[in-house]
Amino acid sequence: MDDSVFMGLALEQAREAGAAGEVPVGAVVVLEGEVVGRGFNQPIGRHDPTAHAEIMALRDAAIRLGNYRLPGCTLYVTLEPCAMCAGAIMHARIERVVFGARDPKTGAAGSIIDLFAEARLNHHTAVVGGVLAEECGSLLSGFFAARRGRTLVT
Repeated sequence: MDDSVFMGLALEQAREAGAAGEVPVGAVVVLEGEVVGRGFNQPIGRHDPTAHAEIMALRDAAIRLGNYRLPGCTLYVTLEPCAMCAGAIMHARIERVVFGARDPKTGAAGSIIDLFAEARLNHHTAVVGGVLAEECGSLLSGFFAARRGRTLVT
């Protein structure tokens, strides 16, 4: 399967987040073509500032695989990871991150800073951005427009 198929699965997770009143960000962890972890934003419902989609998907994959290290895995996420999530991704030894929309406010994969390119860190994760970016960005824009009581014209 190609990256857009797995990003589509991450978008399904993002829609679950939106339906729960959370910011619609979703993620999946894939190993050898199989989804081994799923997650969506849940910080509001869980009263947990660390319950971002990436963290939830990493936790799910770690439990399923029986290891806190996830070598050989790819994480697909609908929004560019923040610094917290980038750190967790690197600590989990994720091989590759594929994200959809850029995050100009907190993005840590090139938008604000690029933690993945920091040579002084001991693990390096390959990063691909912009996969289904328009669809991922539209989901977020629509969510925030609805929250402000405006309809987004597309």
